[in-house]
Amino acid sequence: MAIAIGQQLGSYEITALLGKGGMGEVYRAHDLRLNRDVAIKVVSPLFSTDPDRLRRFEQEARAAAALTHPNILAVFHLGTHDGALYLVSELLEGETFREHLSQGPLPTRNAVNYAVQIAHGLAAAHDKGIFHRDLKPENLFLTKDGRVKILDFGLAKMSVLDSNASTVPMTRQGIEAGPMGTLGYMSPEQVRGKFVDHRSDIFSFGVVLYEMLTGGRAFTADNSAEIIAAILTRDPEDVSVRNSAIPPILGKIVRRCLEKDANHRFHSIRDLAFSLEAIWDGSPPVATIDERDIRVETNARFKGFRTRWTIAVGAAALAILAAVIAGIIFLRPNPSILTERDLILLSDFVNTTGDAAFDETLKQAITVQLEQSPFLNVFPDDRIRQTLRYMAHSPDERVTSDRCAGDLST
Repeated sequence: MAIAIGQQLGSYEITALLGKGGMGEVYRAHDLRLNRDVAIKVVSPLFSTDPDRLRRFEQEARAAAALTHPNILAVFHLGTHDGALYLVSELLEGETFREHLSQGPLPTRNAVNYAVQIAHGLAAAHDKGIFHRDLKPENLFLTKDGRVKILDFGLAKMSVLDSNASTVPMTRQGIEAGPMGTLGYMSPEQVRGKFVDHRSDIFSFGVVLYEMLTGGRAFTADNSAEIIAAILTRDPEDVSVRNSAIPPILGKIVRRCLEKDANHRFHSIRDLAFSLEAIWDGSPPVATIDERDIRVETNARFKGFRTRWTIAVGAAALAILAAVIAGIIFLRPNPSILTERDLILLSDFVNTTGDAAFDETLKQAITVQLEQSPFLNVFPDDRIRQTLRYMAHSPDERVTSDRCAGDLST
C-alpha cells in the first residue's frame, strides 16, 4: 500500500517518512483527535499475505500494549487501512543504541545508567510474563533527554491463558520452531532452540552491556558456525582487560550475565538492576554480586591452535554444505518455483571434526543460515518428533538420509 504525505489513516495524518525496515515503513503522523505527533509502522504489501509475519506484527502490538513503563515504547493503536496493518506508537526523538555505539565505548557511568534503565524495562515485561528474546542495540533507543526505550517485541514470548486456563507459549506458529533472535545476542539455550525464559533476556542483556562498556561485541567471528561455537563454548575477553577503567565489580556482573548455564545467571533482572544501582549510587556491593556467589569459571578459554583449526575447518565445511544445498534447490534442471516460506527438512549431521563443540553447532548454524531466506522455513524439531511417533519410531531418533527422512518429508 502506497502512503502519501498528507494522507489520513483513521484519525492520523501522515506528515513524513521516517524510515524503512524489513517489515515495512515508519512514518511520522499527527493524531488529529488528541493533537499530538506519533509514529506509525505500516506493514509492507509484500508481507500482508504472510501469516507468520502478520502474526509477529500483531504479537508486537499485543506485547507492547500490555506494558506501561517509561523504558518501553508505548503503543497506542493497531489498525488496518485498505487491508494493510499499521501500528501507532509514541514518537521518539534520538537514535538507536547501534547508532550511539558507532562512536565507540560509552563512559562507564553512562553505560551503567542506561543498563539500569534497560533492566527496569525488562523487569516490567518479565513481571507480565513477557520475554523479549531479541534484545540488541538495534532494539534499544536513546532519546535526546537520555531515556532508554526498549523496542520491537515482535519475537517476544508471552504466556497467556487459553480457554482451559492452561499456560500456552505464544511464539511463531504457536510453537518453538527453532532458533529465534539475532545471532551474536542469543543465549546458549536460544541458539540450541531450547525452552527459554527470563534468563535468556539476562544473557542478551549481558551481551549488550559488554558492548556498551568495550565498544566491541562479545561474540564475533567470520561466520555463523564460529559465532554459535563461541556462544556455546567460549567466554569473551573480560571487560576490564579491554577497558582498564571499568571497575572489577562491574566485570563480575557482566560475567554472571553471560554464564552458559542459565541457572548460574542472576535469578531475576530485578536482582541485576539492584546490583547495577549499587554501583551507580556508590553503595557497597550487594550480596548478589559477591565473588562467592559467582561460580568458578569452568568453561575453558579458546583451546589453542587445535581448536581454532577445527573450527575453521568446520566453518569451511558448513559454507560448502550451504552452497551444495543452494545448488540442489536452485540450480537443478527445471527447478520448482518456491512459494514464500516453503518448508525444508534438515537432517542430522555426523560430526567428523573430532571437536565435540560441533556436535550441536553444525545443525544449528545451517538452520540459522537457511532461516534468513524469505523463501524457506526449516521443518521444526517438535514436528519431526511428532511425526516419528506416528511412524512408531522413538521421538529422539536421529533423522538420516538412509532411515526415515523420506517418509518425514511427506
